[in-house]
Amino acid sequence: MLSVYVPAEFNLKKIVDADFAELPESAVWLDLIKPTGGEDKAVERLAGIAVPTREDMQEIEISSRLYIENGARFMTATLMCAADTENPRTTAVTFILAGHRLVTVRYDEPKPFLLVENKLARGCAPGITGEMVLMELLDAVIDRNADILERAGGDMDTISHDIFEPAGAARTGQAKRYSDILIAIGRKGDITSKVRESLVSIGRVVTFVAAGTEGVKWSKDMREQLKTMQRDVTSLTDHASYLSNKITFVLDAMLGVVNLEQNNIIKLFSVMAVVLMPPTLIASIYGMNFKMMPELEWTHGYPMALLMMLLAAAGPYFFFRWKKWL
Repeated sequence: MLSVYVPAEFNLKKIVDADFAELPESAVWLDLIKPTGGEDKAVERLAGIAVPTREDMQEIEISSRLYIENGARFMTATLMCAADTENPRTTAVTFILAGHRLVTVRYDEPKPFLLVENKLARGCAPGITGEMVLMELLDAVIDRNADILERAGGDMDTISHDIFEPAGAARTGQAKRYSDILIAIGRKGDITSKVRESLVSIGRVVTFVAAGTEGVKWSKDMREQLKTMQRDVTSLTDHASYLSNKITFVLDAMLGVVNLEQNNIIKLFSVMAVVLMPPTLIASIYGMNFKMMPELEWTHGYPMALLMMLLAAAGPYFFFRWKKWL
């Protein structure tokens, strides 16, 4: 799908299903979503560029992601998608600055694009250019990553509380509870690693754009905004690293709690085996079928055997309690 955005009086107007043969020259933003061959050719004719294929966008070399071709700047970044669901993923998005026109190529629906589209539809600066749209998109992407990290940090605080300060009966072993906590930790680790990957790629794009402003008539505000973005990306990357370390610590703590719980269970079985061993011995003796067993003729032989088994079981139990082994 091809969406064409042209400046209106006080906003950016979206044209969907535009005529490929006559795309408006005033378009400042061309957004390609899972483009067809016809859409690619129409954009290439208008912008004078070669739209990269999906395979080209998935290359991981810096030289394949950030380069200049025929005066146009090609920048591919990794963005987060579906971060609010149980299956977050990343997708490659290419930003192309050709003159004062921006072309974006993507095969998924990152949330920042919708946010920027709605924002510019409500209002934008007069004389908006592709560079300004790019700045809005990069700023929205950075803000989105910050929101995801904040939510992941809050969730990790909740998980830590559940591990170290469980409520009531949760202090005893509950396999399902432990399993849910381990799954939650794994999900937070996955999304944090994806956000960090996105931040690294966005940081490279911002640096590439900032380097390209030399000798170009960019406004002072846009240059300052680029510097602010670089600082934000650096701080968020550091925060993502801190959060990754915290997740590792919480995971180790959770595994330690599981090991302690397993040790408690094994200890309980061991104590029960020791406690029941003397009564079993007594019962085994009086279960023998010998002809000469004096106790068989005793009037109170059976109650005496029961009492001996009870005392034999209680003795080790209270001894363990006295030693504080239980």
